[in-house]
Amino acid sequence: MNKIKVLICDDSALIRSVMSEIIKSQPDMEVVGVAPDPLVARELIKQTNPDVLTLDVEMPKMDGLDFLERLMRLRPMPVVMVSSLTERGSEITLRALELGAVDFVTKPKISIQSGMREYADLISDKIRAASKARVRARTLPAAGAGGEGGAQLPQLRNPLMSSEKLIIVGASTGGTEAIREFLVQMPSDCPGILITQHMPEGFTKSFAKRLDSLCKISVVEAQGNERVLPGHAYIAPGHSHLLLTRSGANYMTKLDQGEPVNRHRPSVDVLFRSAAQNAGKNAVGVILTGMGKDGAAGMLEMKNAGAYNFAQDEASCVVFGMPREAIAAGATHEVGALQALPGMVLGYLAQHGSRALRV
Repeated sequence: MNKIKVLICDDSALIRSVMSEIIKSQPDMEVVGVAPDPLVARELIKQTNPDVLTLDVEMPKMDGLDFLERLMRLRPMPVVMVSSLTERGSEITLRALELGAVDFVTKPKISIQSGMREYADLISDKIRAASKARVRARTLPAAGAGGEGGAQLPQLRNPLMSSEKLIIVGASTGGTEAIREFLVQMPSDCPGILITQHMPEGFTKSFAKRLDSLCKISVVEAQGNERVLPGHAYIAPGHSHLLLTRSGANYMTKLDQGEPVNRHRPSVDVLFRSAAQNAGKNAVGVILTGMGKDGAAGMLEMKNAGAYNFAQDEASCVVFGMPREAIAAGATHEVGALQALPGMVLGYLAQHGSRALRV
């Protein structure tokens, strides 16, 4: 079996050591080099031809983003960013994902040795997923760049539909950019949207703020107990599951800090199951790129409750894990490329919105 060749680039000797130990402890991985800065990393990439690069976002000699931008233009490869748990770190990391990084992890809390095993499992999973990822060089979106590609999207003419129908979205690896591409095409009168993206606490607020600056709709990090309004998207915060509930005639958001589901909190399955229970046929499910199987079982419950479900196709996924599992479970009605999904969802809503009934 060929091992996954990993190159580590970080200016902290301690982080380089911890990351090396973690990777060397995995039977299917090997460390082919460690670099204290991007200039050394550039030479090691030529020498070792790694499968995955882990890259610190803030480094001396050359900024991590500048290095990533050049790398993705000249030699695209899977990159996992290693980020600090700060607002600046989260903003830089989101920009790195826009530039083409596959995923990110936060820097380990070295002092908490008891947490290292969980951290080791997390980063190992992300490196494995990255090694299989489809890597594409990306161009940064312009502010307010709605309706990418100039496609004519179906118009939502029924004033009752938006308040009755809901769009429920789940994603993981590669999902930050997939969600952006999906949301920038949503018109200002679209149904309320609830989104679970696997992302740690501290990053979801920056993610929502970034999307809000790009989209016609309003995008916020969910606070809980909010009325779900048309033209609004609610992102699950990194510390809690996001659920859909009812209060009389209104749909509401709810946050829950229960145990992780499928090793995730927030979990896509938790959101999808709540949509099955509380929205039924008024829900439209969308499952996007991501590793693992989170969301497949919940999406099947949505389908059985009368929801209509879409999955991203393999060719446009960074990692075709979650959509594959949902398709295999028989939970989806239609499969489409990421660029086509907004039009497919809006087309379905334009046709079926007038028949929406309260459950």
